[in-house]
Amino acid sequence: MATRFTFNKIVTTSTSNFDSLSQLIEQRGLKNISHYTTSTLIYPTAEQINRLVIQQHTWKGGDKFWKLSATYYGDPKYWWIIAWYNRKPIEATINVGDIIEIPQPLSDLLGFIT
Repeated sequence: MATRFTFNKIVTTSTSNFDSLSQLIEQRGLKNISHYTTSTLIYPTAEQINRLVIQQHTWKGGDKFWKLSATYYGDPKYWWIIAWYNRKPIEATINVGDIIEIPQPLSDLLGFIT
């Protein structure tokens, strides 16, 4: 199965790309810096959402995305799917009593975004 890091590409930044980095690069004796790009995940279409089973979970005190992922997907590393699907990047954006949607099956949803 895919992970949130599967979609990233490595890019190289040199002093010619970013003058503001030139001092840092030179201080470290480097010619460039390689880093990962930020992934852009496309939200599923209405048709794709209709093909999923959506379980609703009422947010309680102590809930965490990783705990929900472990409960519903059997693996805590897919916490980001629940956060992304609900458009809630961090738990602090959720209040006790809010309804969180858990899209299933996970393999279908991952297929839509890869």
